[in-house]
Amino acid sequence: MSTISESTDRRSAKGLGILIAIAGVVMVIAGATTYTLVSQTLADEKITVSDDARFAAGDDVNGPWSAYWQADIIQQHAEEAADGNTYAELEQDDPRREVVMDASFLRASLFTSVVAFGVSALVVGLGIVFLLVGWALVRLSPSRRAEPAPTVE
Repeated sequence: MSTISESTDRRSAKGLGILIAIAGVVMVIAGATTYTLVSQTLADEKITVSDDARFAAGDDVNGPWSAYWQADIIQQHAEEAADGNTYAELEQDDPRREVVMDASFLRASLFTSVVAFGVSALVVGLGIVFLLVGWALVRLSPSRRAEPAPTVE
């Protein structure tokens, strides 16, 4: 015989599963939307990975890898322009200091997009996990079918 507590537990588990699955769907949509938005924003800038980059040379910057490799080659160019010196190591009146500073800002912006891609991919992955956990809770919840009456022998 089913008790009120068992019935409440069954509904609670099923309800929790539904809520977790809904949260998973929201996370997948939010993560995918963010990934697409960052990709489109980068593409709108019409940046092309420098021809002398180690990887992705000539590719449009519109994803995490192309953004990373463009940031990498920007650093190489800045180091070459400053003879291996950093912004802090250059004299204040050195005209190369502005080039190194601009390179630093560009790299920071590109790395921010790389982080945004990573976080959005993480959110999509966690959303899928939430969706699966929610689905499992709903599937494992006992059905509400009436239990057979106990027989007296």
